[in-house]
Amino acid sequence: MLIEFKFSNYRSFRDEAVLSMEATGVSAFKKSLIEFYPTGKETGNPVKLLPSVAIYGKNGGGKSNIIRAFWLAVQFIRNAQRTQHEKASIPVHPFLLDDISADMPSSFEFQYVLDGVRYVYGFSATKTEVTEEYLFHAPKRQKALVFSRTGQTFSFRENPEKKRRQLISEAVAPNQLYFAVACTMNETACIEAMRWFREAIFFSRDYTDIPEQLLTYQEDPAMLQSISNYARMADVGIQDMKFEVKDTDLIDEKKFPPDLPEGIKTALVQFMKALADAPNASETKLRLGEINAVSFHRGIDRDGKAALYELQLSDESDGTRKLMALAPAIERVLSSGGLLLVDELEKEMHPMLVELVVSKFQSPVSNPNHAQLIFTTHNTELLSMELLRKDQLYFVDKSRKNGASTLYSISEFGTGTNENIRKGYLMGKYGATPDLEIEEVE
Repeated sequence: MLIEFKFSNYRSFRDEAVLSMEATGVSAFKKSLIEFYPTGKETGNPVKLLPSVAIYGKNGGGKSNIIRAFWLAVQFIRNAQRTQHEKASIPVHPFLLDDISADMPSSFEFQYVLDGVRYVYGFSATKTEVTEEYLFHAPKRQKALVFSRTGQTFSFRENPEKKRRQLISEAVAPNQLYFAVACTMNETACIEAMRWFREAIFFSRDYTDIPEQLLTYQEDPAMLQSISNYARMADVGIQDMKFEVKDTDLIDEKKFPPDLPEGIKTALVQFMKALADAPNASETKLRLGEINAVSFHRGIDRDGKAALYELQLSDESDGTRKLMALAPAIERVLSSGGLLLVDELEKEMHPMLVELVVSKFQSPVSNPNHAQLIFTTHNTELLSMELLRKDQLYFVDKSRKNGASTLYSISEFGTGTNENIRKGYLMGKYGATPDLEIEEVE
């Protein structure tokens, strides 16, 4: 579970931005909160975390850059040991609208809980080197150092693991993360801390990825059924769905799909020749997976009776396909716990479908495994406070003076219990709205 995410000097954010999932003293929807006991036992006062957070802001204000910052940091953490060869550039994008930020490091920090243990991991980097990195954990409640780093100078806690960790540090290049390299060398504390980044964080997929996702879950009937269920939620006309998977052994060029680009055909031919020369060629086959998704809609036949008619996935609305694309990630985090990040959740979808998705995370009945959702949106219906608490609302605004984005919570405003948050937002009371002059209509 995420407790807090901080970052600075990334894209439109020059100064530090803090997204906290820790609940405040708001009295609404207390049963929605996720409780975490720092002691590992249900004694004392628990830390209460939010199951979801909505981020609002005007177009171009920078709200999507929060999701981008999270994604960039997570991908770099997951893959640094594989992608960062000696001369590889670190993929940070500093703030560019002043004279100094481009040469300063971008910073990212995560506070999270995994299996009852609290972790704090962070790093700062320019495009050429990691300038700072650290990992703390609290397996026995007390915060303890695993490692810290300033440039190529590493520090470790005095314990039996110190000498081994020092040896690992000698293999870490200036453009690599110690965290990632240590995991490849079976450093236990780092491996445990890394599991959250590799197993518990999910990002939304575009609906153009539906065929790929269906192939991924072709042997998981429960997931395919979930995708079908979400399709029926999105479109009242859909009665059922059928998924047909076809695997073809590629023996020669005649088996290639007719619309396959020539460059890919050439590469496949060369790969097939390499397989043919392999010692176990008789056991090695190159297979092409294809999937056909068909929905069944209710209609009327020529005799005036109800009947079901087939439609291809490409014939479905963008909203239906968007919800189908989100379904695997939603169901996965709800069933096993984790964090899902979605940029523009409401895109292509009816406001009621957005409320449906958010409610699944808000309800302890549908969310018994403490999954969390972070999403950006323009959907002001959620500001009615019938589903979310005030501390679950964040805003992003961009300064006209210096072009820097700022992230802030509505908790920073003195809002009354009965205040109409939606009306106040649309009137510009909390900022993060376009400065427009709307013509009067008589």
